[in-house]
Order: sequence, then C-alpha cells, then structure tokens
Amino acid sequence: MSIEKNRLFGTLITRLIRKERLTRQEARQAFSEILNNEVTEMQQGAFLAALTAKGETADEVAGSWEAIYELDTNKVDLGEGIQVVENSGTGMDTFKTFNISTAASLIASAGGICMARHGARAITSRCGTVDMAESLGVDVECPADVVAKSIETSGIGLFNGMSPKIHPMALGRILSQISFGSTLNIAASLANPAMPKVAVRGVYSKSMIRPVAEVMKAIGFERALVVYGGIDRTDKGMDEASVCGTTWCSELTDNRICEYSFRPEDFNMDCHECSKIAPESDIANEPKRFVSLIQGRESGARKDAVILNAALLYYVTGRTEKIEDGIGKAAAALEKGLAFNVLESWVKSQNREPEVGLKRLETLIS
Repeated sequence: MSIEKNRLFGTLITRLIRKERLTRQEARQAFSEILNNEVTEMQQGAFLAALTAKGETADEVAGSWEAIYELDTNKVDLGEGIQVVENSGTGMDTFKTFNISTAASLIASAGGICMARHGARAITSRCGTVDMAESLGVDVECPADVVAKSIETSGIGLFNGMSPKIHPMALGRILSQISFGSTLNIAASLANPAMPKVAVRGVYSKSMIRPVAEVMKAIGFERALVVYGGIDRTDKGMDEASVCGTTWCSELTDNRICEYSFRPEDFNMDCHECSKIAPESDIANEPKRFVSLIQGRESGARKDAVILNAALLYYVTGRTEKIEDGIGKAAAALEKGLAFNVLESWVKSQNREPEVGLKRLETLIS
C-alpha cells in the first residue's frame, strides 16, 4: 500500500464528507482499490461511512457494483432458455424479521419461477439467509457450479455472498467487518453470479428505494420491484414487503420507473403486530418453525408475510397481472405442500453430500 495511493484515496473521502458526488468511473475505481486491498482498512471504512452518510447516487452504486461483479464474482452459465429471478434484501434494516425472503422464494419456485438467490450470513440480524439455508440442510459453502446445477434441477439455488467460492477476492472479508448499511451491501447484493434480469429487492432505507431502482435499470435489469416495508407507529422498517404497515415501492418496467405504496388491508390481509414476525427468542427453534410454515401448518402473521412477498415475485415475473392475484397463487402453492417439495429438492440438489443435507432436514420435520 503506497503512501501516495492512500493520499489520493483520502481526497475522495474528503469530497464525500463535503457532500460531493462521485462519477460512476470514480466509484468503480475506488471500490476496485478496496477489493484489491490497495488502501488501508481505515481508509476503506472511512470511505464506506462517508459515502453512506452523504447518501449514495445511482452512479456511485452502479460503479461499486461494476467493480464487484467484474473483479470479485465467479459467474455461471445456466442451461439454455432458463430465465432466473432474484429475491434478496440488503440487510441492515432496523427491524429484524424471521427469514421471509427464503420462504417466499420457495413458494415462488413452487409456482414455476426459477430462483437464483444471492445472500449472506447474518451481520446485524439474528438469522441471515445463508444461516437459514444451512440450518435446513443446504450446502452453502459449495462452489458456484453446484448452485447453478441446483437452479437447473430444483428451480432454486443460493449463492453465498460471503463465501470465497462465490466472491474469491474480498467481499466476505469486508462485509464481515462492518455493521452498518453501506453502498457495499446494496452493490454486493446485486452481484449475482447468474445475473438475473428480473428481481424483487428489499432495501434498508426508504430513501434508497428509487436510487436502487435506478441502479438496476442502469446495469441491465428488465423488470424489478424495490421495496421498503414500514411498521405502523414506529420509525422502524424492513427490507421486505410489510404486513405491519405501509410498503413503499419503485417498479421498473419497460425501462421506466414508477413509485407507489400499498398496505396489507389493500389485499384483504390483516395488519399485524411486528412482534408476530420477529425471530424466535431462541434462534435454535427458527429452522423447525420455518419448516412448519413451509409445510403449510402455520397461520397468522408469518403466513401472511411470506404469501405477500411471494406474490410480488408472481407479479414481477408476469405470472399475474396484479399483486392480489399473486397472493392467491402463492397461498395455493403453500397450502398444497408444493413449497415443501421444492425445499426437499433444493436440499438434495445444492449439496455435495445430499444424504447429510436430507438427514438434517428430516430432524426438523415434526
């Protein structure tokens, strides 16, 4: 690490502190230096904090995504004609829920939507996407080609965003050392090895909804929903569609972005207390409760939450013309046991030792 490189990098930090914007190329170069560990870790942290405090522009996030995708992502080629869909959040939200996105993805896959997920272990939450998948029996430390095979054969796969087998250079190192929402969380979540063109994406701040939609437009997404879910009578929120208050959205369709909001009552759903979708106090009980939910054996807030979020996937992929129609399809897939069938197939397919994974899943079935 040269003194001169650190000095020049410091001038970028100073500009950000002054609320000056970086160009996409400047952001790409800065994140390239971070990924290559070419400046000190203190400079890296200061840059991420200053950029977050300023508020990221679409160009800045796009530049950081470009560096991560080009320099630190093991890409995969899926079978001809396979069109994949993403469903993930940035994490770092202010209210922590049970693992809604994983359940919603299984329900969507049960409806014929091919899910190529890209997630991480828990950083500020109590049970991240990767943690939950691992507890269910999925091999989350497998190479990217094993995930790709699972997508092709079972209709769902999960790339571990903190694994060197997916991002070999630096992403896991950096993400494991920061505990605040930053541009890196947004850009990294977009660096999916399968590079879907359709997605539902949750963000940790209402102010990030439109910028992230702009980024997704800039990097080639064809259709997307970016959401932030609020909780009534609080200032907290989640990177999911909410059954506890208003959900704000930016929708990318036909190269245009429109903004709107909805509430659970709009779809004849109850508005629930947020405590009903929080993780179990004993996190060891979460996997078993998750399986019970996927088996269609749970009602109330958790069921409504996964159905609503799965409905967004049915809608964004064009399986339904309206979100409310997606709710009906999602509920049917859950109640008929189709989502659990997908879970079993996923555990078997994304695994270097399928028997071990399936035995783990069996211990969770009551």
